[in-house]
Amino acid sequence: MKHEIRETGGASVVAFEGDVDLETSPTARKVLLDCVGLKRPMLVDMSAVTYIDSSGVASLVESLQAARKAGLNFALVSVSEAALRVLQLARLDRVFTIHATIEEALEG
Repeated sequence: MKHEIRETGGASVVAFEGDVDLETSPTARKVLLDCVGLKRPMLVDMSAVTYIDSSGVASLVESLQAARKAGLNFALVSVSEAALRVLQLARLDRVFTIHATIEEALEG
């Protein structure tokens, strides 16, 4: 898994690429929670995520909870088909705010 962090429109954008699984989810968790600490709205770009397992989903859920506790907006953006399927199976597509694009997320 690769990741990139950038600031766009006042929000922290974390982009993941590749598999977010048992091996890589500790890194994903740290990256996400560190970004929550920046106290800016967060967008997680999942367009290049090829696979996500329950440990990766747990990292997203923990980060969502931390962001909510800090009063920050947290949304997923451009979720790949593979990742969206996992979120839908867990019914987490109803828990996370999901936007088609970063631009749409920044407008909303």
